Amino acid sequence: MLTARIALVSAVAAFVGFVGRGPVAARDDKPAAPATFEVEKHKDIAYRTDPDADKERHKLDVYVPKGQKDFPVVMFVHGGSWKSGNKNLYAGVGEAFAKTGIGFVICNYRLSPQVQHPAHVEDVASAFAWTCDNIAKYGGKADDLFVCGHSAGGHLVALLATDPSYLKVHKHSPADIKGVVAISGVYLIVPNQKVFEGPFGKDEEVCKKASPLNHVTGKHPPFLIAYADADYPRLDVMAKDMHAALKKADSPSELLECKKRTHITIITNFADDTDELNKTFRAFVTGKK
Repeated sequence: MLTARIALVSAVAAFVGFVGRGPVAARDDKPAAPATFEVEKHKDIAYRTDPDADKERHKLDVYVPKGQKDFPVVMFVHGGSWKSGNKNLYAGVGEAFAKTGIGFVICNYRLSPQVQHPAHVEDVASAFAWTCDNIAKYGGKADDLFVCGHSAGGHLVALLATDPSYLKVHKHSPADIKGVVAISGVYLIVPNQKVFEGPFGKDEEVCKKASPLNHVTGKHPPFLIAYADADYPRLDVMAKDMHAALKKADSPSELLECKKRTHITIITNFADDTDELNKTFRAFVTGKK
């Protein structure tokens, strides 16, 4: 667990926030989650195999409780300002939740500056469609499929669930998403801010269409929106705004402020079964309080 946390710190520290880094809380040493199930791993599966597929970025990993059937599955999308990050750094997260009986699919996607929006979310849509169509082969329940993302990944899963155009290409829809867990996510893309310029450009209409907040117009999959009490500036405001917009649209949403956490420690502690977000997440996915 410690090795996984160190790797995650290195990965998410690349995201420098909107006006600088937030304070980093001391890491809590907690006992590892009990190994209820053995974990079966399937690494580096290509979710795109067409001639234009990227040999590294169009890959995903599957973690499942060995010998189990019909378990809920979460597809996780990493953060990193849409320009860094890798599924391999989250292996500890996938293993931790698979031990508790929750299948985990962790995907890569193409990064900026190689690509710009909407390529990131198009890749996430492709990975989700693959998961819908194939997870039953690994024991998972295709109609019990959640999406989860941290930081830029939180933005991507929120956009996937609120703008149906990306899944429509794959003959799927947000109705195939059982629930969305967005952790320290970004819900409003603002033109002419440095952190957004590389991935999204400066066009106002492009940024508007890339903002999940602008797509909250009706019934969407249930959301669990989490943010850290010492998160990067404005992420708390965005989380509250997204929650309020969903509630106004009469769409289910739960808002969680994680105490004594930063943008980094909210995810490095995620796999710890005593962590508040971990417990809330498992209840959200399994329906068991």
